[in-house]
Amino acid sequence: MIARHWRGIAKPGEAGRYIGHLKTDTFPKLAAIHGFISASILTRELEHGTEFLVITRWDSMDAIEQFAGPSAEEAVVPASVQSMMVEFDQRVIHYEVVEDYRPKSN
Repeated sequence: MIARHWRGIAKPGEAGRYIGHLKTDTFPKLAAIHGFISASILTRELEHGTEFLVITRWDSMDAIEQFAGPSAEEAVVPASVQSMMVEFDQRVIHYEVVEDYRPKSN
C-alpha cells in the first residue's frame, strides 16, 4: 500500500469550503479509481489559516497515476482550490505503508 501526502494552508474562513470541495469533488473522483483505498483529512489551526494534511492510500503507483497522471509526484490542485490557499505543496510525498495497525475490538 502507498500513502500519498499533500499539505496546504487554507486562508482564514476557507477551511469549510475546502473540506466541502474534497467531499463533493475530489473524494468521489478518487472512489471511482480502481486501487484507491481511503483518504484522511488532518487539520490544525495556525496564525495565518488552517493547515491541511490530506493523506490518500492506494494499492499501487499505477492507481495513483490514474488520478495524478504520469508525473505522479506533482500535486493535483485545481485553480478553485489554489484560490482558497495561502500556500500549498506543488509536489506530493509518497510513502510505502509497512503496516496499517488497527487493534481488535474487545
